[in-house]
Amino acid sequence: KVEEVLTDGRRIITFCNGTKKEISADKRTTTISFFNGDVKKIMPDQRVIYYYADAQTTHTAYPDGLEVLQFPNNQIEKHYPDGTQEIVFPDHTVKRLYSDGFKETFFPDGTVVKVEKNGDKIVVFSNGQKEVHTAQFKRREYPDGTVKTVYCNGRQETKYSTGRVRIKDGEGNIILDK
Repeated sequence: KVEEVLTDGRRIITFCNGTKKEISADKRTTTISFFNGDVKKIMPDQRVIYYYADAQTTHTAYPDGLEVLQFPNNQIEKHYPDGTQEIVFPDHTVKRLYSDGFKETFFPDGTVVKVEKNGDKIVVFSNGQKEVHTAQFKRREYPDGTVKTVYCNGRQETKYSTGRVRIKDGEGNIILDK
């Protein structure tokens, strides 16, 4: 290895494989440039920023355990110490995955999807409608109070805001309408 001390106080160490390590004059910042194009920076606040040249991806590790990945398509992933992950997609959709298995997704149009660890799903649309999906049924609730439920056996039940109730069997035959 070859070590240079520059007039401004920086030190540059060059290794035989082409890797270079630069230490700032105040010894608080270290930059390692690897032969494959990767770059690792250790910052004064103890952040470690690693740039993967081939993948064009930056991985920043914070002292508190937070890790942030930035991809070339502008997707950003945050991995929190408690196991929670947050992904911000290029279209600004945000997905959060919690360590207990709960997931929620926020779409740019205002739609929110929440999925429980048992698979139950709640979709809240920006127009005020809401859908609930379980293993037993799918239900849509409308802003006017109408609720339509479709059960796994095909039976449909619609309760209108006026109080009217309509039930259809699995083949679509009306069995009650009052």
